[in-house]
Amino acid sequence: MVEGDWDIITGNHAAALAAKLARVNVVAAYPITPQTTVVEYLASFIESGYMSAEYIRVESEHSAMAAAIGAAAAGARTFTATSSQGLLYMAEVLHWAAGSRTPVGMAVINRSVGPPWNIHVDHQDSMSQRDTGWLQMYVSSNQEVLDTIIMMYKVSEHPDVMLPFMVCLDAFVLSHTFMPVKIPKQEEVDEFLPPYRPRHWALDPSDPMSFGNLTFPDDEYQEMRWSIDLSMRRALDIMEDVAEEFSEKFGRYHGGAIMKYGMSDADYVILTSATLASEAEVAVDIMRDEGIRIGLLKLRSFRPFPHRDLRENLQGKKGVIVVDRSISFSSGGPIGTEVRSSLYDITGSPPVINYITGLGGRDITYKDIIAMSKDAIGRISTGRLRRPYYWYKLKPEYQRVELTEEVMS
Repeated sequence: MVEGDWDIITGNHAAALAAKLARVNVVAAYPITPQTTVVEYLASFIESGYMSAEYIRVESEHSAMAAAIGAAAAGARTFTATSSQGLLYMAEVLHWAAGSRTPVGMAVINRSVGPPWNIHVDHQDSMSQRDTGWLQMYVSSNQEVLDTIIMMYKVSEHPDVMLPFMVCLDAFVLSHTFMPVKIPKQEEVDEFLPPYRPRHWALDPSDPMSFGNLTFPDDEYQEMRWSIDLSMRRALDIMEDVAEEFSEKFGRYHGGAIMKYGMSDADYVILTSATLASEAEVAVDIMRDEGIRIGLLKLRSFRPFPHRDLRENLQGKKGVIVVDRSISFSSGGPIGTEVRSSLYDITGSPPVINYITGLGGRDITYKDIIAMSKDAIGRISTGRLRRPYYWYKLKPEYQRVELTEEVMS
């Protein structure tokens, strides 16, 4: 591998390289499939002298995040990685990282949650952590993995943000799949991303202080939650600024909170995230050749959620087809729910057809995206909008039960 040149690498390798190029000072490491090779790559980088950082081997994911928070509180740029049950085991300390305003960086290799046990992709693990105060980004290629981790350190360490971030990549579809990736030179990344210098506070033995203190109802607990919400909202514009700055320097633009494809004259819009968005690009090209004016809004940022971007781009469209790879039981997909929330009170609000599919790694290709899109367009044109969400690609015997439920609803 040569910095400044192309290489063929996996998504996990790209995540580890991004941490190296960001000059992370501390890595907290605990294994879990399919994340393990991220911290193995980092261990090899540090052992060989290619990367200079402290490598902390811990006894659990909970401890990994606790170590990352402590290091960040002392002024270190920190990184860790996890997946599935490991992320859920971190849940308590995820709130501590955000509440303490420590800009920890983490790669989450999206894996389904057990039981039943399954190591393949869906987004239930990270979507279920949506209210922890972490910035959440979803990516579609190994190049986007590397670039987004570097960009997000700049966003999360911005004085108007100061929040931790996770960059989410699909298990095996990206984590263990080889793709061409342009590796930037270290000096170019150094020019783009300066060293982390905490401007709010940092632990210092010569100036003792505490953080995370006890507060009472009349103290500023509620105001601290408000300040996290305010920083989240401000992060949206900062993401776009950082994406444009990155594009000018490295020649690659992945979008800020969203990425548009074929949207200029679209009547219908597919809205999805992660690698499903790559399949959706192919689906858009094919359906446009058939005369269907359809476009794609790829959702990169789920937290903060880009309500304003969606309202600006979806107002007046004939319909929005949202494809979720996770389920909020009895309510629909987390993305579908948020899209409805964004659009409910605007003039010309389009109907939103939400599909739940691809759970536990069930394969979803551009052919499935086309099938869902044509089903949605048919429902819109005939007014068959009985339910807030629809399951797609259940096994036939289960799909028949679901269709019966739909007819009776």
